[in-house]
Amino acid sequence: MTISRRPLILGAVVAAGTLAATALPASAASTTGGSHSAPKPTVVLVHGAFADASSWSAVASRPQKAGYTVVAPANPLRGLTSDAAYISAILKTIDGPKVVVGHSYGGAVITQAAAGDASVKALVHVAAFVPDKGEQLGELGARFPGSQLSDALQPLPDGAGGTDLAIQTARFHAVFTADLPASTSALMGASQRPISAAAFTDVATAAAWRDIP
Repeated sequence: MTISRRPLILGAVVAAGTLAATALPASAASTTGGSHSAPKPTVVLVHGAFADASSWSAVASRPQKAGYTVVAPANPLRGLTSDAAYISAILKTIDGPKVVVGHSYGGAVITQAAAGDASVKALVHVAAFVPDKGEQLGELGARFPGSQLSDALQPLPDGAGGTDLAIQTARFHAVFTADLPASTSALMGASQRPISAAAFTDVATAAAWRDIP
């Protein structure tokens, strides 16, 4: 399967109106006779590497103002296999239809976590990885030229005998947050959450985008 057949990878913030259009096709907008609206989906926002759920703050307020319930769980960043299992478990605690959004590494997590979940009605990938079954993120990152991330990473002990990866603070702005003010980027670099090296070597075991719009 070629990369060109995969879902559109969005490079912009997803506004509440886009989520509404994605989640509620015209055929499902109302019940028979149009007297009752279909339930609004819960919007689940899954952040990527080197960040936490607060990175969604400016985005989450938009669908909230439009009347949507928003959940932004903390992505553990311990590896694709375990992170996907955790987010899958979180999805099962949320009743009703869901639109699941992933940014960057979070896109890979939702690709696996949402597989087989009939309550997930749409996936939204924001500048995100969209792996197919059997692929590794490290291999995907190296497949296409232009990324500066790998050269900017520094290894750190994870406290359990493994390796975490963080972005060198001196390169954080250029590599990760070039569209933000330098002062904001400096704070984010100082408080970044390292990601387990396993995230780049774990093999994706499912591709939810094959079955979920």
